[in-house]
Amino acid sequence: MPYRWIKRLLPKKLLLAWIGITVGSLFIALALDIFLVPNRIAAGGVTGMATIFFYVLKIPISWTIMIVNIILLLLSYRELGLRLVIRSLYGAAVTSVFVELLQYRVPVPTHDLLLASIFGGIIAGLGTGIVLRSGGTTGGTDLVARLVNKFLPITLGQALLGADSVVIVMAGIFFNAELALYALLGLLATSQVIDLVQEGIVFAKAAFIITSHSEEVAQSIFQELGRGVTSLAGTGMYTGERRPVLVSVVAKTEESRLKDLVYGVDANAFVFFTDAHEVMGEGFKSYR
Repeated sequence: MPYRWIKRLLPKKLLLAWIGITVGSLFIALALDIFLVPNRIAAGGVTGMATIFFYVLKIPISWTIMIVNIILLLLSYRELGLRLVIRSLYGAAVTSVFVELLQYRVPVPTHDLLLASIFGGIIAGLGTGIVLRSGGTTGGTDLVARLVNKFLPITLGQALLGADSVVIVMAGIFFNAELALYALLGLLATSQVIDLVQEGIVFAKAAFIITSHSEEVAQSIFQELGRGVTSLAGTGMYTGERRPVLVSVVAKTEESRLKDLVYGVDANAFVFFTDAHEVMGEGFKSYR
């Protein structure tokens, strides 16, 4: 089908979402076929369960991924809505297809369990992060956590940790304790990379400044750094004194310069910094 017809049928944003889910699913399949499955590393989730079933029950990995996700999506339909269910089904189907296509056709670069768990976790996290950024979901333990959270008085995070822990424990039972520990390492690597893809690399810092010379500090930041400053109303709860709290977002490389400017005006200023992810607006990136 010519590209112009594709553009007519699918808006650009929707087309990019489907492409993103496809690319993310490919990365997940690569992580499984190259690093995790050949080394029996069941790093949580449905893919970890599929790895265990593959070795213990000889069930193809793609079957487990597809069947379990279909069941979970049907149970979670009311919670997710039609659009997310369709995208999740597509993601599960494409991941299953890629796993089948790549299995035994791609070289396994290492059988070192440490390397396999780290790099498998990184690639799986990259794929999962891309899928989530594209408006899809990886299904699996995410859906289990939603269901448990709905019917039991525990938080979503606790439910997700519990669901992944069950898979890690299963790896310890059916494989051995050492492989379970490597699976946990892979799961940690995956979660860190997902956060990185979702939130972006921290290139900026948000500075909160409390000073009795707010006007001078703000002008110094304007003139020397060319960064904006916002004044928030603040009250010291101990003294009851009202004074503005200045907020300014700067590049990480400008953090030291900002501190020099602030303390050059007020040696008694109170300053703290936090990481600022995906800063959008003037002086930073635009929202596409």
